[in-house]
Amino acid sequence: MKRKLLAGVAVVALSFTTGAAGATTAAGWWDRPKPPRPGTVVPALPAGQANPMIANGVGIGANTPIYKTSGLGPSALNTGAPAGSEAAYIDTVVFPGGTLPAGVTITEAQGINALRRIGENLEAAGLSYEDVYTMRVFLQNPAGAATADFAGWNRAYRQYFANTDLTTGKFVPVPLGTAAPAKPFYLNKSRPSRFALEIENLPVNGWLVEVEVDAAYPKR
Repeated sequence: MKRKLLAGVAVVALSFTTGAAGATTAAGWWDRPKPPRPGTVVPALPAGQANPMIANGVGIGANTPIYKTSGLGPSALNTGAPAGSEAAYIDTVVFPGGTLPAGVTITEAQGINALRRIGENLEAAGLSYEDVYTMRVFLQNPAGAATADFAGWNRAYRQYFANTDLTTGKFVPVPLGTAAPAKPFYLNKSRPSRFALEIENLPVNGWLVEVEVDAAYPKR
């Protein structure tokens, strides 16, 4: 009996730590942040940043209905360019005639195209960009380039995501190529968790960008 009692005391002692001032404080599971409420998604945002690009992670509450897209790339909307070329995937609604403004890279243009397709996919499922909580991005090197164009992709991303100041709620101007920063295409405070990878080949000739997202149905 004495042996069992001592073991129990040891377990209790391990559940407390002594602070800098000598006070004893609890250090157990009860001090951990609570999980998100059922049906909700809670991003963990970097501390001290008014306009972070992505979340550190995302907590998903129980019984949260979610939607996952397939990997989507840009549509071949630029019929004036050769089929299967990188230029064929410039969105001519955004860039009439397939002509890119100064400083807009082909990856940036394809990123905008792909994100517009993501928006259409989400809308068909009753969702929007605001409902996206995680994103996976695959980038291929443009012809003649040694590396993928992450800077161009990030400019495209900011046109649709993470473009409002968390402190003021106002939009943060975003550059299109080398133009002066201006109002983003789509105002959105959502900051999904995200990874972006450079890969050797994407599945469609001419693609430089492929994106897939997970979104949570908003709680009604």
